[in-house]
This record gives sequence, structure tokens and C-alpha cells, in this order.
Amino acid sequence: MNQDNQRTSVRHGSADDLEKASLDTVYQLLRTSADGLTSAEAKARLEKYGRNELVDKEISDLEKFLRFFWGPIAWMIEAAAVLSLLMGHWADLTIILVLLLYNAVSGFWQERKASNALAALKAGLAPRATVLRDGEFSTIDAAEIAPGDVVRIKLGEIVPADVRFIDGEYISIDQAALTGESLPVSKKIGDEGYSGSIAKKGEMSAVVIATGNNTFFGRTASLVASAGGGASHSQQATTQIGDFLITISVILCVILVGFELYQDIVVKHPWEWSELADIARMVLVLLIASIPVAMPTVITVTNSLGAQNLARKKAIVSRLEAIEELAGVDILCSDKTGTLTKNILSLGDPILFAAKSADELILGGALASETGSEDAIDKAVSGGLKDPKALDGYRVTRFVPFDPVGKRTEADVIDARGTARRYTKGAPQVIIELCRLDSETEVAANKTVADLAAKGMRALGIAKSTDQGKSWSFLGILSMLDPPRDDSKATIQQAKEHGLRVKMVTGDDVAIGNQISGQLGMGTHLVAAADLFSKDMDMDHLSARVEECVDRADGFGRVFPEHKYAIVKALQERGLVVAMTGDGVNDAPALKQADCGIAVSGATDAARAAAALILTAPGLSTIIDAIDEARKIFERIINYILFRVTMTLDIMFVVVLATVCFNFSPLTPVMIILLALLDDIPIMTIAYDNTLLPKEPVRWHIRRLLFVSSFMGLMAVTQSFGLLLIGMEWLSNPQWQSWIKLTQEQIQTAVFLQIVAGGHLLLFVMRSRATVFSRPWPAAPLFWAIVGTQIFAVTMCGFGWFVSALPWTIIGLVWLYMLAWVVVLDWVKLALYSRMQQGTCRPKWYARFLRGRHPAHAAARADNAPA
Repeated sequence: MNQDNQRTSVRHGSADDLEKASLDTVYQLLRTSADGLTSAEAKARLEKYGRNELVDKEISDLEKFLRFFWGPIAWMIEAAAVLSLLMGHWADLTIILVLLLYNAVSGFWQERKASNALAALKAGLAPRATVLRDGEFSTIDAAEIAPGDVVRIKLGEIVPADVRFIDGEYISIDQAALTGESLPVSKKIGDEGYSGSIAKKGEMSAVVIATGNNTFFGRTASLVASAGGGASHSQQATTQIGDFLITISVILCVILVGFELYQDIVVKHPWEWSELADIARMVLVLLIASIPVAMPTVITVTNSLGAQNLARKKAIVSRLEAIEELAGVDILCSDKTGTLTKNILSLGDPILFAAKSADELILGGALASETGSEDAIDKAVSGGLKDPKALDGYRVTRFVPFDPVGKRTEADVIDARGTARRYTKGAPQVIIELCRLDSETEVAANKTVADLAAKGMRALGIAKSTDQGKSWSFLGILSMLDPPRDDSKATIQQAKEHGLRVKMVTGDDVAIGNQISGQLGMGTHLVAAADLFSKDMDMDHLSARVEECVDRADGFGRVFPEHKYAIVKALQERGLVVAMTGDGVNDAPALKQADCGIAVSGATDAARAAAALILTAPGLSTIIDAIDEARKIFERIINYILFRVTMTLDIMFVVVLATVCFNFSPLTPVMIILLALLDDIPIMTIAYDNTLLPKEPVRWHIRRLLFVSSFMGLMAVTQSFGLLLIGMEWLSNPQWQSWIKLTQEQIQTAVFLQIVAGGHLLLFVMRSRATVFSRPWPAAPLFWAIVGTQIFAVTMCGFGWFVSALPWTIIGLVWLYMLAWVVVLDWVKLALYSRMQQGTCRPKWYARFLRGRHPAHAAARADNAPA
């Protein structure tokens, strides 16, 4: 049987399960013994099974960089660059390439700053190990360990592979980062140990049953590698916007080319091939007009500035798209240990039996603890003393540490008067049996233990002997709990106020999770993960019943890495945007799969590498600040896209309509390039704009977004084409010409000025869902950037820089025309939003879109659409 088959048997729970089979069976299947392998055998197995390290597929930096040149909007920009090159329009080509390269370089740099999850998981493997080869122990690289090797694991060492313990008294290992259990786990002969866990007490020998990617640790790495492979909501949204603009552009180009060919071949017969260049020039003008060249750049800049703001609020962004994902989060899946709780055991109310006071009970437990121990239980008991100096009056003459068989510690002490006593602490059932209580007291003690367990609290029995252990007095029971962080309850309440549902996901028992969850107001309906997810279940394809159970539960207990991954997947299949918080290796797959993975303060390297957001301040309160900032950033991006799509439609349709109706190009190629510069470069300051803070999750609703921008685009076309009609009438009206004489070139300048100024005025209209005259006012950087641009545009048109000079009187009339249209556009916008809110102007497809696949979540999606 090869190693892959061995691990398959583990997952499917067959008789060959190496984690649960008898040691004799393990030796037989691995063809080894307690004496370990020979060097020759180990070498052969390394060739067969591979080295004890994680194997992953590396993607070159070049491939990562080239990805930024792939996609609908990138293709549009690149097509315009090629046409500009072929026609020798060097100014156009330079501007297009600069914007294209800027977006690619900035996006690539942000990805370079993010850590690689698999690299961090590799770093977690033990670098050295003590192995029994050829009958002797020696220290070798952990990567050279093979299945069947016998290793020696000591205090403070990292378990180098998945093992079964075969020799030694006991060992206590901390596997919290792997399984989420808050306390070290005591192991005895026959128990399993996981690669990457840390020995906290004791020393034992073990046989290696799995290495590298086949270990529990390696399966976590495999889940990380396979998680989150799909495009983000932001990428999907920009792709759909690009598809929409490409479709419109192609249709208009066909109309334009068809009209020009008809004019040249039929109307102007005979036709010459040289006229193809004129048609190509017009197509280039239309193509450049149709491309939101600066859209990727503006989105990148807005997200980058938002990431800087988040960093000042103790949240580091490793993936820019995560900002927009965070803005739309419906569900926050939170790990318990170290995230919601302090990961420090503390004492609850002592339950007294023979002890006369709580101080006497706690003192007895402290005397039965090892001095200076880092054990969590010993620290909790000793920390419960009101006066730590109380121990100074006692001298310990003998101490027996905890072992998994006896399940108690024991200490002989002598007090200041020379009286000898013996104290013990341990599992309540063991201490109760040791004390030989009368039936009534035994029933009361067992009931107390059961009541504490029902509340999710750990119980510790304490007893005292004054006759060298011949008889014992049951002093009482100490209750212990990993308490919530001081700010956790307030943070959970804030999350609810932000429209978030919070679910606890913990490796601890359901009872413990229910206790903490109830204290924090998160509900008490926690479900054991094993009750929902069987070992042979495909975590990527869950049934509708399982998905519904996951959605309805308040949280989950006894969770393993694949369970956390499946929980996130199930919620995403329900149409929800999921954020996952965590700090351990066991959280890494779910962190990467989540729409927004959040590594909390103090998280492992693996968790930080898999996460999109890394907190540097403890607790979850920073998340609320991050969500607020993310929603503001998202609103700014939506405002920009509404403006950009509206103006793109305006320019395209005006160019085609003018050509078809008047056989007149309203904009020259130079004007198109100037529009790209004057419209988009100042708009980059929208990253600083003031926005209202949405109280509910916000997300991409592309159909609604395109519906609103198309409708407002129709109004903008009406505005621009209206000015063009006035201009064409001016040219043919002798009375108007006698007042101020205008040429076709000056009409082009007037249309250019209207689109430059009207576009920015339209931004002021679209940035607010209320009237343009309501708060919040535009931020100073945005306002003054637009004012400066308009002054430059007016000066350019007045003095004839790059365009035909326009009389100042006409410039004033154009501005009056636009200011009047601001009032009209604002009124139309308010009416549109009002009708959409009431549902009276929603098309049938739009209503179906809002309902979505899951009616239970339709209301939230409909009410919080960003447009």
C-alpha cells in the first residue's frame, strides 16, 4: 500500500486507517518496527514517497504580471493602442500605453507585497528531527524523514510528521494552530500526533505514518492551494462592464462603417481605396471614445489609497479586491480561541465541598501545580490566588506531574509549622473516586461537574491528604473558562448594527462554544461539524440540505480545516458574501476561500499569508473600522463607474449620431485624447471624496448599475446632441451668424467644452443618491481638481490651444446651458431612484435579478444595491 492510499484510508475510515489501527497493524502496513528503518530503507522510501515537505506549483512573476493585460477592458485598450500605432497617432499611443502600464505595474506591486500562503506553511515545518536509523538516534533534516521512521520528540520540539506514539510515559502537545483546541492535548502510547504541533511537556518516541503533503498539515496546504480560485466579485463586475461597452462599441462601429461605406461607394461613386484610411481614422476615434482607459487605474488608485487608510487603522490589505469584498460581507465567520476569547484560561466561581473558603480551595490547587510551569491549567490556578506570596509559606518536597493515565498531579508539601500535607488536582471523576465520598456527596459532585460541562466550562477536582495519601479530603471543584476578550461583545453588537450575521467556528466542544457564543449575543445553536460533514463528503459539492443547515446554525464546534473550508463554501453557495477570521494554520484554507479572509492580530504566518486583510491590533473591533472604510471606498468606485459609463455612452453616441445625421465628426482625435486626460485624471481624486456610510452591506449589482448609467447616459446624449443641434442651426442661421460668426471647427470646440464641463458636473449629480445640493459636499481635493480642470478647459477653448478658439460669449452661453441641465439631470436622477425604489419602473428581468436564487436573502440584496 502506498502512502497516498494510506491517507485515503484515513479519510474514509476503513480498517487500514493508520491513525486508529493497532500499532501492530501500523508496523505491518508500513513494514517497520519499533527499531526504526535502516538508512537504505529510508533512502528507498524517500524516492518512493518523496521528501517530507510541501510541494506546490510556482507561478512566475512574468506570468503574474502579464495577467494584468488580459480581460475585456484591457483588450479594448490594447486594440486602441494597436490602431494608434498603425495610423501613426503617437500622442494617442503614448497616453494609452502609460495608463495601461501604470495599472499593470501598480496591481502587480500590490500582489508582490502579499505573502504566499504555501511558503508560510512550509516555514511551519520542523527544520530538524531526531530519528532512529540503523539502531542509533541521530539528528537530520526533517525533510529526510520517511514513512516508517521512528522519531524522538522532546519538550519544545515541533512534531516533524504525522506520527503514532509508541514509547515513553507521556507527552503533551499544543495543536491549537492545527485543530483550534485551546489547551495542549496529552498523548499516550498509541495516540496520534500531527505534523506542525509543538511538544509542551514530556518526551516520547513515535513512528511516522505520513509525510509532506499527505500529513494533516499537508492536507491543509492542499486546501489552501485549491481555495479561492475563482475571480473576485470586483473582477467579475469590471469584466461585465467591459463586455457591455465592447458590445455597444462593436454595434456602433458597424453602424458607422456601414454608413461611411454607403456614403463613399453609393453616394460618392466612384470610390477610392485611400478613403479606407478616413474610415479607419473614424473607427479609431470611436474606439478610443468607447474605452474607459483610466477605469482600471482609477479603481486601483482608489483601492490603494483606501488600503493606506486601513493601514492607519491597524488593518493591512494584501489583496486590493478584498476592500470591495469586505464592503459587501453578509456573514462574518469568527474563530473562537484567540479571536473572540483571550486564549488564556481563567478561574470561574469555586465550588466548595470540604474547603472552608475559596482561598483554601485555590491554594490547594496551586500547591498541586508545578512552580513556574507554562501549562495553561497550572497558570490559571496559580493566577487565581489573591496573594501570590501565599505559596511562600510552603515547601514542595515531591511533585508528580500530570500523566494521561492517572489524569492528576500530586505534590507533597511542608507548611511553615513543619506539618506535612499532600495535595492533588486533576480530572474530577478521578479525584472523586480517589476520595471515596459518601453517596450523597458523590452525587452532588458529579452533578456539579455535569452542570459545568453543560455550560461549556472545564472542571478541576482538588483534594488534600494529611496521612501520606491513605485518605483524601475532597476540597471542591475549580471551574475554568477561556474568557471573551473585553471588546468582543461590543464588537459583535456593532457587527450586527452593520447588517452582519456572525457565526462562531471553533475546534473546541459545542458546549464550550455555546457558552461563549451566548455570552457574546451570537446565539446558542452551535452544531458539531461532524454531524454535518462526513469524512467521505465532497466539500466542494454540498447538498442543499447541508447548505441550509450551515446557514441556519449560529456556529460550529469540533471543527477541522476541511470543515471550515466547507462552511465558507456552503454559505457562498447560498449567495452570501463571507468574511472569515482566524489566526491558526487550521484557518488558512477557509481564509483563502472566503470572499475576505481576515487574519487577526498574532496570527500564524500561514493564516496571514492566506488572508486578504491582516489585523495588527487585537480583537475584532478593527474589523468594524475596516468595514466602514471599505464601504466608503466602494461607494467612491461606484460613483466613478456611474460617471464613466454614462460619459462613455455620451461620447460614443454623439460621435455616431453626428456622423449619420450630419455627416459631421463632432470631435477630432486630439479632442478625444484631451477628453480622456481632462475627464479622468482629475477624477482620480475621487479616492478622497466624502461619502455617506451605508448601514448595510453593499455590493456589485451590475444590471442595476448599467441600467442607471445607461438611462443617465441617454440624458447626457440628449444634452450633448441638443447643443450640437443648436450649433448646426447656428451655422445655417444668418441672423445668429451676424451676431457671432461660428465655423464647424468652433462647433466642435463647443461640443468638446460641453462634454468636458458637463461630464464633471454630471459627476457632482451622480455622486449623491439625494439632490446634488445635499451633504456630504465633495471633498476639497476632488472639488479643486475639477475647478482647476474647468479653468484650464475654458482657457484652452478661449485661446485656441489644440482646438479652434471659441468666442468668450459662446463659452459663457455653453456654461449657462450646462448649469440649466444640472437641474434637469438632478431631477431626472431623483425621479429614477424613487421609481426604482418603488419598483414601478423595474423591468421584469431586473425584478428576477433582485430576487436571485435564494429568496431568503433577496430583501438585503434589493435594498442595498450600490447604484
